[in-house]
Amino acid sequence: MAATRIKGDRVDAPDKDLVGAYLDRIGRTPLLDAHEEVDLAKAIEGGLYAEQLLDEGTVPKGASREELEDLVSAGLRAKQRFVEANLRLVVSIARKYPTDSLPLIDLIQEGNLGLMRAVEKFDYRRGFKFSTYATWWIRQAIGRGLSHTARTIRLPVHVEEELSRLRRAERQLSRELGREPSREELAGSVGAEPEHVDELLRWRRDPASLDATVDDAGETPMGDLLQDPDAVTPEAEVVALDDLEGLSRLLDRLPEREAAIVRARFGMDNGQPLSYAQIGVRYNLSHNRVRQITDRSLRRLRQLAGETDLAGRRALAGAPAPAAEERERERAAAGSRAA
Repeated sequence: MAATRIKGDRVDAPDKDLVGAYLDRIGRTPLLDAHEEVDLAKAIEGGLYAEQLLDEGTVPKGASREELEDLVSAGLRAKQRFVEANLRLVVSIARKYPTDSLPLIDLIQEGNLGLMRAVEKFDYRRGFKFSTYATWWIRQAIGRGLSHTARTIRLPVHVEEELSRLRRAERQLSRELGREPSREELAGSVGAEPEHVDELLRWRRDPASLDATVDDAGETPMGDLLQDPDAVTPEAEVVALDDLEGLSRLLDRLPEREAAIVRARFGMDNGQPLSYAQIGVRYNLSHNRVRQITDRSLRRLRQLAGETDLAGRRALAGAPAPAAEERERERAAAGSRAA
């Protein structure tokens, strides 16, 4: 049964229950004092710097890759603590907005996005209180959420404006003609080509739900027919099994954590590949950080495979080994000098 709005109240009853449970949960997290805010901000800054060094392949003298990875993890934990301690600030700001377009719980979710952005951008050296700084980001995020409520997929501003003119012309022509106008009539009214009107009408369509069923029995949701980007193809699986021994030897030459992440990503230990998100949970790393580590490790493995005769060379097929690229560049340079 659809939720009904209670007269004189700003929040639907089901939404009230949801917000109440949310407030009860976040209310258990202690607030931060000024010193704690600075300490957490420093940890976040250190983690971002360590992540930058890892991305560049630069390890400072006297440090190790494992130590930089630890700094990245510490920064992520500090960010989570900082965000969780300020979730009540988002609720207090979200309550000031009308809930006609978005339920309160959705306003809170939009505000939480602004809070996370504020944590990332906060400069503790300037001496501002974090709540004062974060309020602007939270309001901005809620405002953007409200402005895009009417559409699931965000469109460029100029497209929204053209759609608005097209809707006005469609209503006007319908009144004048007593029927729905053709695309040619619409195009003439707004001064556009019929093909452009077709494109605008496609933009106006509502997106299909992945939960919508596509078979007569109503048992197969559309989402089940989409390809999983993390799935391993049968061909790749055969190659992986064939080259497992050689690839394992190459992995032994990587740092322990990097080797473990690659093994988990391709299911080398139990035949069950894990997604970036699943690996991130296991090692307390972000989805993006796991992807970066995996990419960097695969580049190193390609290089190692190019230097050996191991079967791992074929397991990493799909991109030229760095050593081969270097030899090709040398041959090209030699040819240019000879010319």
